[in-house]
Amino acid sequence: MTLFTVLLFVHVLGAIIAFGPSFAFSIIGAMGGKEPMHANFALRVTHRIAHGLLWPLALLQGLTGIGLFLTIPGGIDLTKVFWLDVAVVLYLFALGFSYFVQTPGLVKLIEMSSTPPPPPAPGAAPSGPPPEFMALVKRVQQGGMVLGLLVVVIVFLMVTKPF
Repeated sequence: MTLFTVLLFVHVLGAIIAFGPSFAFSIIGAMGGKEPMHANFALRVTHRIAHGLLWPLALLQGLTGIGLFLTIPGGIDLTKVFWLDVAVVLYLFALGFSYFVQTPGLVKLIEMSSTPPPPPAPGAAPSGPPPEFMALVKRVQQGGMVLGLLVVVIVFLMVTKPF
């Protein structure tokens, strides 16, 4: 068994374990939205999975990818593998977007949902979550869809090597 084979196995397994659970985030979020008393828990579960599993393995993807590049039999000319160039750029964009946009949004949602809203005035109906909370939920949901699409495109490029 060559080092390349080991790295390829770790790379593929890491991708499955890292990014598979991220497709469940929308289910977790939807359940938290339907049961507002559990929304904070759903957000914290999502954050824990992202930072305890997804992030370390996403970084491992980069390391194993570099290892694959360095050990591929016969070498590789990056000027002739446009699919790989595109996949690497999308991977780096996804990491940056996740770290600098999604993570702060998720942390803010956790903070905003950590304390219950004040009770309504006597005789008034409950008002629901504040508009800024719902706007942030929508932004994080849309960001999650973008990241999911990026993962699908990257996997497509890695598997089919279309150009």
